[in-house]
Amino acid sequence: MGKPGTTAPIYQKSKKMKMRSLPLYALCLLLCTLMACQQQGRKNAPVIKAKERSTKVLTKQDYLPQVVDSNALNKFLDSSSLYKHYANEVRDFYAKREYHYAWVDHDTMTEQAGNFINMVETDPALGNGTSGLQNKQLNELYNEIGVDSGKVNPGDPRIAKLEMMLTAHFFLYADKVWGGMTSDSARALDWYIPRKKLDMGSVLQSMISQKSGSFTSDEPVNQQYKLLRDQLKKLADIEQEGHWDTIAVSKATIKSGQHSPVISQVKNKLHAFGDLADADTSQTFTPALDSALRNFEDRMGLKVDGQITPAVVNALNVPLKNRMEQILVNMERLRWVPADPSGDYLLVNIPAYKLYVYEDGKLAWSCNVVVGKPGGSTVIFTKKMQYVVFSPYWNVAPGILAHEVLPAVKRNPGYLARENMEVVTGSGKVVTGVNFSKYTGSNFPYIIRQRPGGKNALGKVKFLFPNEYNIYLHDTPSKGLFNATNRSFSHGCIRVQEPEKLANWVLRKDSVWNADKIHAAMNAGKEKYVQLKGDEQVPVYISYFTAFVDSKGRLNLRNDVYGHDAQLAKLLFANR
Repeated sequence: MGKPGTTAPIYQKSKKMKMRSLPLYALCLLLCTLMACQQQGRKNAPVIKAKERSTKVLTKQDYLPQVVDSNALNKFLDSSSLYKHYANEVRDFYAKREYHYAWVDHDTMTEQAGNFINMVETDPALGNGTSGLQNKQLNELYNEIGVDSGKVNPGDPRIAKLEMMLTAHFFLYADKVWGGMTSDSARALDWYIPRKKLDMGSVLQSMISQKSGSFTSDEPVNQQYKLLRDQLKKLADIEQEGHWDTIAVSKATIKSGQHSPVISQVKNKLHAFGDLADADTSQTFTPALDSALRNFEDRMGLKVDGQITPAVVNALNVPLKNRMEQILVNMERLRWVPADPSGDYLLVNIPAYKLYVYEDGKLAWSCNVVVGKPGGSTVIFTKKMQYVVFSPYWNVAPGILAHEVLPAVKRNPGYLARENMEVVTGSGKVVTGVNFSKYTGSNFPYIIRQRPGGKNALGKVKFLFPNEYNIYLHDTPSKGLFNATNRSFSHGCIRVQEPEKLANWVLRKDSVWNADKIHAAMNAGKEKYVQLKGDEQVPVYISYFTAFVDSKGRLNLRNDVYGHDAQLAKLLFANR
């Protein structure tokens, strides 16, 4: 979930902007021109703390002088099918400010009125669909009333309507662009992280209270969302330049020092993406190309070897329209997450196969993980970590018991002894002499568990955040899997490359557990539970982002491991 923003120019009435029905790539081209976000010098972070909103208590002197007639407001809302859904929010907003205007000050439209109109005009709803967001009547009314640098005729009867329409349209816009899909839609897409809660009345009050500057610095969205929006515009600019010939894919690998026409094509695309600093049309594989390829491979999640492989060519050949849609899909997910998480927490990004460790909202370190394979996918959810278990037993899960362990025992009676496993009752009493031929996975009355030790599938430590999905973090004896590029091998739980470092981090505030004691407990061969104190129970977020911006400001793209992008794209782009 990671990073921050600039200001937008005031809307110019003499340059009316007209939105047409355009394809996705053209809409994306318009997107973000007023909302670019700076990104240098920040840690790679799917989430960082956003700017705090103003909590100033307004006095009557802070309000604009004009007031909205409550009867006129009710009549306006009751007659509008577009804004009827937001009627209560609009009424509540005006009631809290004693019905004082929000957008018109004496004889002048406020700067924030222009900024909001500008935002709506240039923002195609970021994949939510544009229906209702570009309101022709609102734009015409704004341009007709404020014809001279925002000056208005105080006696113009249309001002009240414009005032009410701007406020109502804000709630519509905020719901679509900053709120995103409904919670039910998210759950249908296997997303079980609780949605952020938005008080849009407070957001609006904070935004209009600013005397200058754009809305974007106060947007109630995660900072990674802003970074992706910036990257979206960059891709749209690249596509507009239009030099994207498909590169022929060959089984042969092209290495440093070789010559090939493919090299010049690869250089062209890498230069456009920013991986290759200087334009170079030669067909020679140069040291600069080697560095550019390594950069591209790293941010695409490919094997980093500085060679032109089929995987590299395939990644370069993905149409930019597809890449932009991938960004839009992930921006939709980022609408759902907290805008400003703080404190300590752990974040697993499934498509990146990474665990990120945060302290006070900032990235402290990260490491590789192995996640569930398709068909045994890792669930997207969040819970608080409550236990660290050293030298753990592994209780074989029902699915693995039925499909793997029991069939193996029936084939080979010595299987349990070879794998250091035992049969126990629910209370942990060891059972011997079991006739396995009588049972299937569904009627097996006991637990099969693997004793602590070198063969234990959970390794030397596991980290529990109790949940209904029976998913947790743990060590593994299969260390070689962390070197794989695509690391979806488990049955759903998450294997951690640096479990001892994680144990030290989780217990760093507990004076009882120093590094030596943790190391000893991991190698004791005897299971030991450590319950975390309340303030040490860090949240664990299991997330799914195939597009994100890293600490170097680079756009990272990953494969859609479980097909979640494809499902969400069907909903987002159904009307395109």
